[in-house]
Amino acid sequence: MGKVTEAVGEREVRLAKLAALREMGRDPYRIERFDRTHLLQEVHDCFARLEGQPVAVAGRVVSHRSMGKVAFVHLSDATGKLQIYFRKDDLPDDWPVVEQVDIGDLVGVHGEPFVTRTGEQSVHARKVDVLAKCLQTLPLGKEKEGHQWYGFHDREQRYRHRHLDLIANRESFERLVARSRMVSAVRAFLDSEGFLEVETPVLQYEAGGAAARPFITHHNALGVDLKLRISLELYLKRLVIGGIEKVYEVGRVFRNEGISTKHLPEFTLLELYQAYVQLEDIMTLTERLFHHVAVTCFGGPVVKVGDAEIDFSKPWHRMKLTDAIEERTGVGKEAFASLESAKKAGESLGLDMSTETLPGGIMEKLMERFVQPHLIQPTFLTDYPLDTSPLAKKTQEDPRFVRRFEGFVMRQEVANAFSELNDPIDQRERLMLQAAQREAGDAEAHPLDEEFVYAMEAGMPPAGGLGIGLDRMAIVLSGAGSIRDVVFFPTLRPEDQSDG
Repeated sequence: MGKVTEAVGEREVRLAKLAALREMGRDPYRIERFDRTHLLQEVHDCFARLEGQPVAVAGRVVSHRSMGKVAFVHLSDATGKLQIYFRKDDLPDDWPVVEQVDIGDLVGVHGEPFVTRTGEQSVHARKVDVLAKCLQTLPLGKEKEGHQWYGFHDREQRYRHRHLDLIANRESFERLVARSRMVSAVRAFLDSEGFLEVETPVLQYEAGGAAARPFITHHNALGVDLKLRISLELYLKRLVIGGIEKVYEVGRVFRNEGISTKHLPEFTLLELYQAYVQLEDIMTLTERLFHHVAVTCFGGPVVKVGDAEIDFSKPWHRMKLTDAIEERTGVGKEAFASLESAKKAGESLGLDMSTETLPGGIMEKLMERFVQPHLIQPTFLTDYPLDTSPLAKKTQEDPRFVRRFEGFVMRQEVANAFSELNDPIDQRERLMLQAAQREAGDAEAHPLDEEFVYAMEAGMPPAGGLGIGLDRMAIVLSGAGSIRDVVFFPTLRPEDQSDG
């Protein structure tokens, strides 16, 4: 109760200061424009040239120290921080404005750069305007030695009130900005490679292309249920069939599943398809794409993530999935010849096999439990089981497996790719098996999309395809601990149901 009273009292004080500004004829909200000459970091970067010259800067007040007739304020903008020095004798008309300034206010200042007695680069204010009054007590903490300011650390509240997180936590600000620049770098790379960016439907009659449960909505005018897409694959492949030989989309997809540090019900997916190439060509493209993003957005091909240095300058390590499982568990490829033998192998390793229905599902479960935790440096695992990969070509050596890879970095799956199945007869048979699994109760099995199979019958060229969860890529490259750290507004439980 004390905290609520304190917050209400603080708000009343700030409202009174807003009223005082209005009485002076200095209403912040009547100002439509402030002509900045420099961003705050630019003042630091060009200080030798700008010292003593007039500048106009603006930002949010993140620290405030008043000592009678002088005041020291730190402003923060998108580029950094800068100290502002106010002296009453230099501001005969604006000193009353300075007296109404609080931490959190947005302020514009005209003055000239100089160095204080303590050696700090600053701006000596000659004119000041409050551009917006902050009516809340922001989680900026108390001023510390060296004028540092500290954000709040309650993760739940950081995600729920992202604007406060961006104001208070520079690390969050920089990570989310880096994520946006990363997506731009991905687009720039693919555009330079001759890929065409397109948009495909979000609302679909059949949501296929992945093993996931869709969200369902109702279209009133048509009187039909529609599904939010779970993948970009099937429509992009139609475009390859139509003659667009290099195509990609960056789009939101929606999967009606749980929330964790790795999963959200909506996320950003990149999918691309290229005609007349195979899986190894997509491997090379993936290596080059990650290298480009690392160099463009993170300063070089070697990215430091925690205590590890991830090297994107070298070819990724390549290993068959069954070999990786055998190396870590001792369970050989022959153990997955039947569901019964695969279950026994899983049980021998202490895993619950009671709900498993496919040998391939058990194989992937063993990979996630015993192999994935050891995949730190960039790695491709290849040759995945047919029964979990209904859209990929079979391998020539063993038709129980397909031409597929998953890419891993820092224990995270970051890429999934196929030599795409282009045989419409085989495709129909596989999707019919998936449909039977749906009828048997597997809500995540692929639907039989007749329109997609019809398109394939027109003739689909051999092609390679790649999917990358861009949120997952951002987690790996930025060193974030959770997918919610790299999404501006992640889905959360309603606040009255939150554990936080």
